[in-house]
Amino acid sequence: MGMIKSTETSLDDKAIIASAEQALSDIAAVRDEVSKVIFGQESVVENTLLAVLAGGHALLVGVPGLAKTLLVTTLGAVLGLGANRVQFTPDLMPSDILGSEVMDQDESGRRSFRFVKGPVFTQLLMADEINRASPRTQSALLQSMQEYHVTIAGQRYDLPAPFHVLATQNPLEQEGTYPLPEAQLDRFLLQVDVGYPELADERKILLETTGLNEVTPQAVIDAARLLEIQKLIRQMPVSDGVVDAILNLVRSARPGQGNASTDKHVAWGPGPRAGQAMMLCARARALYEGRLAPSLDDVHALAEPVLQHRMALTFAARAEGMSVRDVIAGLIKQSKS
Repeated sequence: MGMIKSTETSLDDKAIIASAEQALSDIAAVRDEVSKVIFGQESVVENTLLAVLAGGHALLVGVPGLAKTLLVTTLGAVLGLGANRVQFTPDLMPSDILGSEVMDQDESGRRSFRFVKGPVFTQLLMADEINRASPRTQSALLQSMQEYHVTIAGQRYDLPAPFHVLATQNPLEQEGTYPLPEAQLDRFLLQVDVGYPELADERKILLETTGLNEVTPQAVIDAARLLEIQKLIRQMPVSDGVVDAILNLVRSARPGQGNASTDKHVAWGPGPRAGQAMMLCARARALYEGRLAPSLDDVHALAEPVLQHRMALTFAARAEGMSVRDVIAGLIKQSKS
């Protein structure tokens, strides 16, 4: 019996390695196609794609005009997903996202209600400037992100699979914004900071995007293939060393866990979702970087996008001019030593 068992597992391992290698080449093709349209911003593209490959949602934060919307529409096209875009405004209502019931009347005058689906019924939803809408509208979207269905007038409507929200947010110093509550931020697998482009990339943007020949991205995979890759990522083994590193990092970011600098600077720290996000994204990042197993390197690279929206600084730390990123950088340094 023991003999058969071991050959079974090796066959199984071979199959997993073969499908992982196929996924590697698919992901490399996706990267290539995206880079034809989005110049530079490698870490932004990488983290946004990782969130989708890992099956989650991403929050892109940056000033307007940094091609956040272009990135999302490009990803939709390259991944072969149906996409909708909602521009969030202060007067946007929950029904503008979820859909609403309309009254129909047939020939005999009988009236009935019919549900008209809103833009949330798509595979990739671009929620533009999510922090400009009222908290009530924000929470309508965030409920569907968590539960993958919508309830209208007591009726449940399931969202399509895959379903990903890529939301953009303006920096909070800008006028007319409602910050997202902590519990809602936690539903985003990653927060991706979008900075200004490098000089060489910006030169390329100027030259390539102001002429007549705009590049239109082509689909490289489709929704069914994306679901397969997401499933494969969940099957990838993670070594004990990497699991321990994830646990240590996430726990060290919580006050009251024996980390002196965290106790001094952090008001509240990341919950268990942070570790789950890290487990999924580390596997996705390994594939994205062309490897078959996640490493400590993946954990350190993902610390900021996974943790920064899941913790807050104390008043004293903010008064000293510290940022969440500074604290995370310190934790990574500690974990390496």
